[in-house]
Amino acid sequence: ELQQKVEETELLKMELQMLETERVRLSLVEEKLMDVLQLLQQLRDLNISKRALGKILLSTLESCRDPQPGKAQLLEVLDTLQQELTACELLHRQPLEQAQSPRSLSNPLVISC
Repeated sequence: ELQQKVEETELLKMELQMLETERVRLSLVEEKLMDVLQLLQQLRDLNISKRALGKILLSTLESCRDPQPGKAQLLEVLDTLQQELTACELLHRQPLEQAQSPRSLSNPLVISC
């Protein structure tokens, strides 16, 4: 009976460790997604064309077509999208202060279509 309790405890410890690992992974994905959404908001405020934004997205998806081993595909796509958006010329033409829209939204990360 004692051996069974020890095994159950070890199993629970492993499950807890897996849950903690997943929590950290999700936290990283959430942070990266927030960064990408902020960049998209800045580009929207600069009136980037849908065509240019579509090219950035297609370029991102094309470069992530073959996932790299050992790297989560979702995080890889978000990383690549963030790099593509950050490299966008429009973001570098104006200072960040001018890129902000004067209108205020209840949630600045909401992007209207």
